Amino acid sequence: MSRSDVERLIGALNGHDLDGVEACFGPDFVGEWPAHPARDVHGPQQVRRNWEMIFKMSPDITVEMTNAVEVGNEVWGEWHYTKAAGQDLRGVIIITVRDGLIRRSRFYMEPVDAADAAVPGGPRLARD
Repeated sequence: MSRSDVERLIGALNGHDLDGVEACFGPDFVGEWPAHPARDVHGPQQVRRNWEMIFKMSPDITVEMTNAVEVGNEVWGEWHYTKAAGQDLRGVIIITVRDGLIRRSRFYMEPVDAADAAVPGGPRLARD
């Protein structure tokens, strides 16, 4: 079951277990950021280096998958990162698992705006 492999990753991330994080990924892993292609990641060693930096910059970070659908070998999940460099991130990550290892992910994560943040087209209207 692919979802249990993703949940193993979440446990390693929340435990700040770099060996455990790296062990979740296959040698052919590719992490894609379609809206930010310069952020793409290749291989478990780069995943490890990225999370090592994230843990140093954000020692209180926690990660959760708040909702998910499993389709074949893919898990489409809604994710929430808290205290990621002082902010929250939310979005969707689509993860492909094969033979118990994560082989591909596509990230659609963005910082969460403050409730009073300006919106495109002008200020927010007062709520009733």
